[in-house]
Amino acid sequence: MKHVRQLGSFFFAVGIFIAVFVGIPWFVIASKDPVIPIFLRVAIFSLLGGMLLVLLTLAVEKLRDTMSDASSSSTEPDGTVVLLNSDNVPGRETSEILGLVQGHTVFAIWLGNDLSSLLRLILGGELTEYTEMMGTARETATTRMIAKATELGADAIINVRYMTTSVVGTASEIFAYGTAVTLRDQTA
Repeated sequence: MKHVRQLGSFFFAVGIFIAVFVGIPWFVIASKDPVIPIFLRVAIFSLLGGMLLVLLTLAVEKLRDTMSDASSSSTEPDGTVVLLNSDNVPGRETSEILGLVQGHTVFAIWLGNDLSSLLRLILGGELTEYTEMMGTARETATTRMIAKATELGADAIINVRYMTTSVVGTASEIFAYGTAVTLRDQTA
């Protein structure tokens, strides 16, 4: 079912793309009834060219990010830093507080998935596109927080908390933070 939804989203995005980048220029060039001044034609093509350039740049960046994520696993947490939402680690004592560590990211989903979710709002059910987006964002923010704690030489991050904020439209920021500490075994 997910593949059918993605296919529908793809066809919708292609339809919008063709309407904007083929339909509007064709109307501006081929239309004889309303005479469109040359400066307005230049403005329209500049606007469309700029949008196309931004879309191509985003596609290249997305492809590069996807390839770098597949090739490098060094950003993944290695499991040596303990994460807790409490203020102590059972069986261990905090020997030094290293300070606040944080990680954040801002994520958005592409227009096709956004429209697919909009239809689901009407029909009801889980908005899986947003669920996946927020899960990925949370993992990214957590990984960045752990990397900062590792740089400080932390054994654990205590009092871990997450915050989310809507940035613009359907883009959301995930902010992960906690206190980096070093640990020692409890003395009896």
